[in-house]
Amino acid sequence: MFRRNFCRLSGLNKVCSLDESVAGMTDGIHVAVGGFGCPGVPDAVVQAMVRKGVKDVTFYTDSAGIDGFGLARLLETKQVRRMCCSYVGMNKVFTKRYLEGDVELEFVPQGTLAERMRAGGAGIPAFYTATAYGTQRQTGGQIVRYDKEGNPCVISEPKETRKFGERWYVLEPTVRPEYALVKALKADKSGNLVFRGTARNFNIPAAQCGKTVIAEVETIVENGEIHPDEVHLPGVYVNHVVQASYKVPIEKRTVSGSGAKKSNVDPNDDRQRIARRAALEFADGMYVNLGIGIPTEAANYIPAGVSVTLQSENGLLGMGPFPTEENVNADWINAGKQTISFLPGAACFDSATSFAMIRGAHMDLTMLGALEVAANGDLANWGIPGKLIKGPGGAMDLVASGTRVVVTMSHCNKNGEPKIVDKCSLPVTGLNCTSRIVTEKAVFDVIDKQLVLKEVAEGLTVDDIKKCTGAHFHADNVKPMTYAPIRA
Repeated sequence: MFRRNFCRLSGLNKVCSLDESVAGMTDGIHVAVGGFGCPGVPDAVVQAMVRKGVKDVTFYTDSAGIDGFGLARLLETKQVRRMCCSYVGMNKVFTKRYLEGDVELEFVPQGTLAERMRAGGAGIPAFYTATAYGTQRQTGGQIVRYDKEGNPCVISEPKETRKFGERWYVLEPTVRPEYALVKALKADKSGNLVFRGTARNFNIPAAQCGKTVIAEVETIVENGEIHPDEVHLPGVYVNHVVQASYKVPIEKRTVSGSGAKKSNVDPNDDRQRIARRAALEFADGMYVNLGIGIPTEAANYIPAGVSVTLQSENGLLGMGPFPTEENVNADWINAGKQTISFLPGAACFDSATSFAMIRGAHMDLTMLGALEVAANGDLANWGIPGKLIKGPGGAMDLVASGTRVVVTMSHCNKNGEPKIVDKCSLPVTGLNCTSRIVTEKAVFDVIDKQLVLKEVAEGLTVDDIKKCTGAHFHADNVKPMTYAPIRA
């Protein structure tokens, strides 16, 4: 029985000011940071780091977000030494600093990064994963830093591998940085955190791995005002709680209903025909992960009577359509940073849990875009050296999961060159991972590492497909392409 004067009955008080929270930071530290796009980004704490002037910092984070917000602020002031992230995206400051040799860049697959954080906080020094086997992440050769003349001067080294059963796996070290910065909706004074929507993302694994964790929150309440059942992250992981409230930017404000822009989409143009054909891959009861672009558009043509559950890798199962204008919320986005809604039966979770679902093959179907696909099923979709600095995002984890992978893409690139090739010339995302390819001209299957033509678009012949395909393929019992109907 507790005595009434037990010293901890009232809980702890971890509340401090923004500048007090970063007072102990020194040059050269390593920091894990939550956030995905803009939701969950602790921008106020980042600004406190800018004011303190801490330099040569190594960050572990999904991405640097957008220009003028979050970690981009520290890139602008040249306080960053190295970024370990999965995605650069459209961040012009980040791209400029990297290509000019001001910052090192280590691309880490999104799920691998989340697990490096989670496992590091659980006291696990390293783990094996099938993700990225056979890619530059494993074999080495990624350009980590350029010199001031634009020449590669630091190149990644190969990683240790080991075979378990019939598959090869990559050894990944975990991270245990000196600091972690996270953002939540609400905290009590003891540091128990509550998040909103998809803002859990990397915040939970980041908080789990940091030795000193600063939690930026919109609202602070007294101990006891958050019921234990409502806590998303226990206060044991949090050292400092700071309060800050501001409007979170929305990268892609997408709405439905009266607030939506009138669509000029032609359901019979090449892009939509690919999406309509891809929609026939959906089967009733499937759990599906859709990549950015055409895969996401395929959801607009799900056939009547077919019910699928869409997973967004930033932490939502049961993704719904774009919200109406009055229901837009910056903390509810999909993996493409678009504002979204959720359907009955939906669930939110953090990025480590999301990729546990993916790597554990709990998805039934993955649909992705591509820059190139090889005849044996190799896939390249994350970057063009020296030109497109995008990053692997979650694709490497998705294609390594063993789930059926359907690629949707144009048959040729903007220069008219085939995107289906004998061997990928671009850095690969995964080896022998593609099950089916859908283009505006044809449908191919990859069977036993060989390309097989299955369907041809109206008005084209097998010989036409040979002329625009950069790989040998088999063609037996070829049928006309069919499409999901256009919704009224």
